[in-house]
Amino acid sequence: MISISEVQETIRMISEANLDVRTITMGISLLDCADDNYETFCRKIYDKITLKAEHLSRIGDDISKEYGVPVVNKRISVTPIAIAASGCRCEDYVEVARTLDRAAVATGVNFIGGFSALVHKGITPEDRKLLDSIPPALAGTERVCSSVNVASTRSGINMNAVNIVARLVKDTAMMTAAADSIGCAKFVVFCNAVDDNPFMAGAFHGIGEGDCAINVGVSGPGVVKRAIESTRGADFETLCETVKRTAFKITRVGQLVAQEASRRLNVPFGAIDLSLAPTPAIGDSIAEILQEMGLEQPGAPGTTAAIAILNDNVKKGGVMASSYVGGLSGAFIPVSEDRGMIEAVKLGALTLEKLEAMTCVCSVGIDMAAIPGDTPVETLAGIILDEMAIGMINNKTTAVRIIPVIGKGVGEMAEFGGLLGAAPIMSVNPFSCADFVKRGGRIPAPIHSFRN
Repeated sequence: MISISEVQETIRMISEANLDVRTITMGISLLDCADDNYETFCRKIYDKITLKAEHLSRIGDDISKEYGVPVVNKRISVTPIAIAASGCRCEDYVEVARTLDRAAVATGVNFIGGFSALVHKGITPEDRKLLDSIPPALAGTERVCSSVNVASTRSGINMNAVNIVARLVKDTAMMTAAADSIGCAKFVVFCNAVDDNPFMAGAFHGIGEGDCAINVGVSGPGVVKRAIESTRGADFETLCETVKRTAFKITRVGQLVAQEASRRLNVPFGAIDLSLAPTPAIGDSIAEILQEMGLEQPGAPGTTAAIAILNDNVKKGGVMASSYVGGLSGAFIPVSEDRGMIEAVKLGALTLEKLEAMTCVCSVGIDMAAIPGDTPVETLAGIILDEMAIGMINNKTTAVRIIPVIGKGVGEMAEFGGLLGAAPIMSVNPFSCADFVKRGGRIPAPIHSFRN
């Protein structure tokens, strides 16, 4: 039985601490749209997406109004296009991206993800076609997001793929230079990508999924910050218990929305992603949680431990609130989308190297970090490679969403607008890794026994 006090507490979380359901994401399989005729394939995927997601945005809004819980985004993820379109006779997949964009507009969703390829062990001709299509696809669409999985704990790191995607990042930056290289904000490079991630830009509908599924991402950095204000001066056990209890309450709200969306759309419920995802709004910051925990600024000594505590206890609390926890689940640390992180970079407290250390224990990786536009492709490959190594060795998902902002240097600001926010250009280690990354080939998977 839900008590009046619990209802009142939830209302306070929403009205005073920015509690929201960050996204309802409908995953849609495109495998049954396969066709050797390119135009027919594009028509099939448009028809299927617009049919399945016809009521997604409206129902998301209806649930938000009825329950008083903000549902910030409605999104779609599809089967990786390199797989779904592999039977088409065509030169590239740019028209598929345009079709996805039109479907996103027609259904009223914020983003559509799945312009993706899985190349962690090798690259097929269809994969290469997809990879080569990424820069023009992202430059020529507004709502399409792309991802490439280049590594996994089981297969190792495909260094050839890492070098290719580093070049793609630079090409995408050049093609969208007039808008501070915003195309790169819609592109993610993964190690150990998951099939049911509802968050963009990395969402795709995995090949192990059913025909359609509803995945929900909950978020509540402001709620967690408000809760741990009561633990000032208390020991770590008290801090951890507070985060766990709060994560449980946040996840129950997400579970309610997920079940309602599933029922009303007549689509199976997939998973709840427990991630704490910040926004540029005041009071919705992971950085402010770290400060409330006792750090002067994110990046100070102790930051990695603080992120580890936060990440672990969010998961511990959340898994008690839902039987189907998936996605990435943890704490996102995107620089441009978090006011506190932006300030920490400006003050010099947070560097790219410290961000990398934090990604060893957070839920994803280097996210929405802007760097100088003249950064060499080989350095981009080295940054990506370091993150892939962290994910591979630690058997966790890591990702890189990095933006070389063409025409701008350290200390300047890149403006992306909306949820993507703005980012100060961060400095990059000037020493070269070119001879290292040019070795190419495949880095073998780590040993899976004799662990200490």
